[in-house]
Amino acid sequence: MNDEYFMELALLEAQKSKEINEVPVGAVIVLDGQIIDRGFNQSISSVDPTAHAEINVIQNAAKKIGNYRLTGTTLYVTLEPCAMCYGAIIHARISRLVFGAHDLKTGVCGSSIELHEQTCFNHKPEIKGGVLEDSCSLILKKFFKDKRN
Repeated sequence: MNDEYFMELALLEAQKSKEINEVPVGAVIVLDGQIIDRGFNQSISSVDPTAHAEINVIQNAAKKIGNYRLTGTTLYVTLEPCAMCYGAIIHARISRLVFGAHDLKTGVCGSSIELHEQTCFNHKPEIKGGVLEDSCSLILKKFFKDKRN
């Protein structure tokens, strides 16, 4: 299994959020090739501004593992994380972040700012962006186009 495989699974999660009228972002967290959790945006339906896909899977994975440190895990997410989600990734000690679409407005891993390059953090995950970027971008573009119409 490779990055594209797990990103495809994250895209399936993004589709679930689209079906409930949420911004279509999905995430999957993996440890040693095994999926710990998968999830999607639920901020609107849960009336919780922090219920981003990344936060949801980080919380669930920590409960499943029984440790708030998720060392050795890889987080796959269809959209470049925002500052809140990147902060959670750092605090959880996620080892690797793989994202699909770049987010020019709020992405903090090189698109709007390079938060991941700051030296003030005590943890720095390996980051790989642009995995299945076209597919990850398309679901978002279509969602917002449909919203405008």
